[in-house]
Amino acid sequence: MTFIGEDLKEKCVVVTGATGGVGSAVALAFAELGARVLAVDLKEASLKDLIGSLPGTGHDIYPLDLSVLEEQRNLFDHAQTMGGFQALAHCAAVLRRRSTVDEVTEDDWDFQVDTNLKATFFLNRTARDVMKEHGTKGSIVNFSSQGWWTGGFGGSVVYAASKGGIVSMSRGLSRSFAPEGIRVNIISPGGVDTHMLTDGQSPQALKTFIEMIPMGRLAEPQEISQAVVFLASSASSYITGALINISGGQLMY
Repeated sequence: MTFIGEDLKEKCVVVTGATGGVGSAVALAFAELGARVLAVDLKEASLKDLIGSLPGTGHDIYPLDLSVLEEQRNLFDHAQTMGGFQALAHCAAVLRRRSTVDEVTEDDWDFQVDTNLKATFFLNRTARDVMKEHGTKGSIVNFSSQGWWTGGFGGSVVYAASKGGIVSMSRGLSRSFAPEGIRVNIISPGGVDTHMLTDGQSPQALKTFIEMIPMGRLAEPQEISQAVVFLASSASSYITGALINISGGQLMY
């Protein structure tokens, strides 16, 4: 019997946004399986703290602003030296929450779309290039948000638009990459108990949001990470272009 994620043991998994609430849980889940985690984020000190907390050996850090496209190839070349680059879990994203759409600036738009959508497209394509060159039938897991379906609220419309683009883009890339044995899937979390959700929210707004969730609570980050492991591993070998909605029943479609 093969256990989920067993094929990732001693292989390199790149985790972006690795020091965030969900990203750190994803990094831990892969490390617990025996994978070698290449943790990617902006702050080197935070990355070092994360790596020091992970079980196993062979992990490494890669401080990087993903919007600097010319650095992306070096990232995956380094991953290849860590036992072979097998999977990308792309958790990194930015959100500028505004009260209303009227407060959104052009800089807000460019910052969120460039980081969340443009950088994701080129990151996926570069990951595919390295996998293809080494004959790896790997997996890419991108992150959307339930905002891709709802359209977001007030000043989060731009963030939602970028996440909707990730769904469409990932489906298109899954078709393009499938003949090479490279799969692309999407995780769409609902409310997760992380700073990205709670920062800037009033207690009443957060209470109202939670009341819309049939399960009556926010998700813990590790509840998201298990789905990522499934999609990154050979347990999902015939799944590509799929979106897994993890929202506690808040969204059903």
